[in-house]
Amino acid sequence: MILDKKIATRESFGKALVELGKRNKDVIVLTADLAGATKTNLFEKEFPERFIDVGISEQNMMGIASGLATCGKIPFASTFAMFAAGRAYDQIRNGIAYPNLNVKICATHSGITVGEDGATHQMLEDLSLMRTIPNMIVLCPSDDTQTKWIVNEIANIKGPVYLRLARVSTPVIYEQNEIFEIGKMKQIGEGKDATIFATGVMVSEAIKAQEELAKENINIRVIDVHTIKPIDRNMVIKCAKETKKLITIEDHSIIGGLGSSICEILTEEYPCKVIRMGIQDQFGKSGKAEQLIKYFKIGYEEIMEKVKNG
Repeated sequence: MILDKKIATRESFGKALVELGKRNKDVIVLTADLAGATKTNLFEKEFPERFIDVGISEQNMMGIASGLATCGKIPFASTFAMFAAGRAYDQIRNGIAYPNLNVKICATHSGITVGEDGATHQMLEDLSLMRTIPNMIVLCPSDDTQTKWIVNEIANIKGPVYLRLARVSTPVIYEQNEIFEIGKMKQIGEGKDATIFATGVMVSEAIKAQEELAKENINIRVIDVHTIKPIDRNMVIKCAKETKKLITIEDHSIIGGLGSSICEILTEEYPCKVIRMGIQDQFGKSGKAEQLIKYFKIGYEEIMEKVKNG
């Protein structure tokens, strides 16, 4: 399933914005002094008249974006996840989500895979914060193909969206003609020994585990949860009924993110055990992304161990 190519979803985001901008003149892109890192500089080069760099002023950026939305524009406001969900939370909650304005908050550099930027910049709480806000759609794509689709899709959705993107390059999973749907998980494989619910950069790790386990005649299914909210309740219940073991994995705290979302559904609909893999109620550390995945035990080898012995 994994293709022989790697690309960071932040880079896919930047390229998709350019193509979207060519088709839709209402799209305006904002950044807070991070155009190069968020790859919004690609849009700036192509459409300088529709690009706004507010400087190191993330809260102000969200306010400007909300104002543009009231004028019929489609603002894509982009910065690091730490600054978007953290520093600008009040402006997002009260200035964007409460009036249900058409602002797309595109947060790059999420999770521990930010790497050497260290604990202060490794945002592990953003899914928890954003999914509890009314009116907010929360998305976390797993690869280049899915990211490009999402950028185009959310331009057609009225209302606020939080899009979580990664710094690190990850494998391309899907062909360009793959079909997705907001609010519907993507099932990879039909295995009944276990289900791995994964989101973002963890999807490729789950698929690696799936491929290795198949060599041992252990057949699992991977569920790509690109939409954290609204969550696909039917898929969660279906997998709980059809497979022997349920595991969630995320580059995020196990509190309030994907694992919590899955457990909330199952406690109401089909109570069963769920193993939650992710950051165990702690801050991140500085190091290379691959080192941190190993340190925090969220790589494919750790998934395999949980499937067999968890």
